[in-house]
Amino acid sequence: MATTYNWQIVQMDRLTSDGFVVTVHYNVSATDGDYSASTYGTCGYTQESETFVPYDDLTQEMVVGWVQTSLGKDTVEASLQSQIDAQKNPVQQSGLPW
Repeated sequence: MATTYNWQIVQMDRLTSDGFVVTVHYNVSATDGDYSASTYGTCGYTQESETFVPYDDLTQEMVVGWVQTSLGKDTVEASLQSQIDAQKNPVQQSGLPW
């Protein structure tokens, strides 16, 4: 089964003066059958871009794109895939022989 990835924006912090988004809180989850992994974090942004989008015009797809660009979409998904692979094929176990 192929791994599916779900990128979500869970919160944004913005300036009250103009609505500029300064922090995006995200969650990325990966699922492959009975196995799953996820990561949560934040990305910070500064006002140095000429492509300012008014807060009310932002879409989840647009902001997910910002986060994927900031973090490196392939890097995040590869890390989650590694976690799933480790669950499928563990290299360490715990227990007692008796």
